Amino acid sequence: MSNLRRVLERQQKQREEIRRRRVEEDRDADEEEEQMLAAAVCMLNQSRQHCRRAPNVDRRRESRGKNLLEDYFIPNALYPEYKFRERYGMQPHLFQKIMHDICNYDIYFIQKHDAVGVLGLISEQKLTAALRMLAYGASVEHVDEIARMGKSTILECLVLFLY
Repeated sequence: MSNLRRVLERQQKQREEIRRRRVEEDRDADEEEEQMLAAAVCMLNQSRQHCRRAPNVDRRRESRGKNLLEDYFIPNALYPEYKFRERYGMQPHLFQKIMHDICNYDIYFIQKHDAVGVLGLISEQKLTAALRMLAYGASVEHVDEIARMGKSTILECLVLFLY
């Protein structure tokens, strides 16, 4: 009977240790996420603090959005699924699920008209920008070349994706 009691006590200690480690890991992950979010918010605030506003650059974002759709997201896309997995680090259906969930969570990621009636960025561009920065540690300039978005917009996408 005492052997059984020792075994049970040892198992209980192991369970408590596992629980304690999980709590610590969760806490560490939360702290890391908060630091990343704080850094992104700081970068966004710095980009907005310029005294003079730079003139808008015509990035031809509409054509890049169309190209992005043709490259990866339509049924007969230019690149095959394995290229999508290489470049996005996930299956296309997972990307679509993330996009669906994030669009339902935050209307920022939904394409809409701006104040002057111009159609804005597509959801795929916004999500691609946030994921590229997170997955590859890409700079804002590198993401701008891929998604054709301004620095402040890219950082805003990242912040809202993390938030």
